Amino acid sequence: MTDLIHFWQQHAPIFSILIPAFTAFMLVLLGNPGSGALSNDWRQPWRRGISLVSALLGLITALCYLHDANSGQITIYNLSEWAAPFGIILVLDQLSALMLVLTYALAVPILWYASAQWDERGRYFHAMFHFLIMGLCGAFLTGDLFNLFVFFEILLMASYVLLLHGQGKVRFQLGIHYVTINLLASAMFLIGLGMIYGSVGSLNMADVARLMPLLEPDQHRLAVAGGLLLFVVFGIKAAMLPLGFWLPKTYAVAATPVAAFFTIMTKVGVYAILRVNGTVFDDTLSHSILAPWLLTIGLTTSLYGAIAALGAERLRRFVGFMILSSVGTILVAIALIDPQAWAGALYYMVHSTLIAAALYLMSGWITSQRGEFKDHLKVAPQMKQHKTAAICFLIMALMMAGLPPFSGFLGKVFILQATSGHAYQAWIMSSILVVSLISIIGFTRVGFILFWRATKPEDDVNSEAYAAYQALPTLAPPRNDKAIYILLVLLIAYMVGAAPIQRYMQSTALQSQNNPLYEQVILKRDSDHNVISVQPYDPKNLPETKYGGEKVDPNAHLIPYVISSNTLQGEHISEFKQRQMLNQEQQLNDPQGDKLQPKQEGY
Repeated sequence: MTDLIHFWQQHAPIFSILIPAFTAFMLVLLGNPGSGALSNDWRQPWRRGISLVSALLGLITALCYLHDANSGQITIYNLSEWAAPFGIILVLDQLSALMLVLTYALAVPILWYASAQWDERGRYFHAMFHFLIMGLCGAFLTGDLFNLFVFFEILLMASYVLLLHGQGKVRFQLGIHYVTINLLASAMFLIGLGMIYGSVGSLNMADVARLMPLLEPDQHRLAVAGGLLLFVVFGIKAAMLPLGFWLPKTYAVAATPVAAFFTIMTKVGVYAILRVNGTVFDDTLSHSILAPWLLTIGLTTSLYGAIAALGAERLRRFVGFMILSSVGTILVAIALIDPQAWAGALYYMVHSTLIAAALYLMSGWITSQRGEFKDHLKVAPQMKQHKTAAICFLIMALMMAGLPPFSGFLGKVFILQATSGHAYQAWIMSSILVVSLISIIGFTRVGFILFWRATKPEDDVNSEAYAAYQALPTLAPPRNDKAIYILLVLLIAYMVGAAPIQRYMQSTALQSQNNPLYEQVILKRDSDHNVISVQPYDPKNLPETKYGGEKVDPNAHLIPYVISSNTLQGEHISEFKQRQMLNQEQQLNDPQGDKLQPKQEGY
């Protein structure tokens, strides 16, 4: 048992990536019925079972990580035993543990709901779902900027396939739109990474944060420009204005479980802004440029989302605009560059993700019982589960609009408390209060159309309207209402436990801004206690390899501090390299050893 615990602790962060990765590959290898129907395929119960067990295992793993991170411990995992900043590392801290738990807390009920019926409409639903989870977990755990790009691409691949789940012309058209925007974002991501690497010489987050204040003015400005370019990329992912017009229409056409799980996708962009632009680029120049722009964009996005929701013609688009509004509120809090504000933003982010997912599931429930009216905001015959659906919608409306005592209200209160003494306190408070008022009006409008003004069903048994109404389902789609209940219970528990949760959020915000702590934990030091780092690219200094000639490496003595002793015994380390390492080490230990010494007595 002790060995198992030691193994778990030694390889902890990687499991959240490996579990969905192996599950996805297993599901792909399981095959599909070809032209046959999935409902009659003997492998479909296996797909569902493997997928659900994997999601539950991932949730348990994430909760264990959250428990470990709650103590303030930062866990580092070096892939291939190469230490930072040269190797790929995973970093498990309080922020990443929180995002992992949020991902799986959302994935489990949605996957359980989709396994009842929706997964039969596409052969690779479960595989792509776990590839998406893999990309999310990787993005939250990676400790370097390039691998953040890699996991973003995994997200793009899986999300595009899931967006087309169920097929259809409209989904294909908006899918092309979605992919085009994200490919443009990927190109900008690579350009930004090139600018940062060319000026800083590293892409490790902790190393970049350490080197930024040490750069020459020109290099510093170039690195900041690269960071701002990444901010644009993250803004596209987060759907902030003017880059977020794609979200309401795209999410409106996605399948119900896909749209519900996509609510976590915007939070990836928010997380990246918080992690990269908020903490990695933690210098005065970066914040002096970022904070005013982010505050303006946040206020604009929040107001636009709420106002646009008033004119939405479909319930799904209404929810999409409300997501935009919530993203804007979170960005406003991040723009304050304050631990208390960040704690409020994190609390509100979890709330907005869960309630938006519940509203998309609610849209699926309403669509199934309105027949040809679907989720269009038009007066229609009363739904057969009118009272139950109305009560659920009312609770969700109160939560989303931010009315007491629910978590949406608490999140906004935490953010408003953090604005005390800020130069733009009046603007921020006015904006949040106005957005809340507009949101209440918007939900009131939607509720009136869907429930209050709903007409009595046709009672003439000979009419076509009567036959059409009787053909509608009397119950919600399988597991649809139960998945909503699960999310509502989670949100109520989130509200009840607000005090300890907020303490965790405050601790998370403080830890995220403590760059010296990350530098101490992630980066190694040599015998002189100097940080082992990298240098900008120099064409005259090519690394010596066994097959590339014998070039003098001035930093050969640092190799034993970076890679393990077992790796040093590999055949890729040439004899020339070994001699270099030995000679430089001897020179450092005995600087006078290679100089002529006076003749000693007796010789």
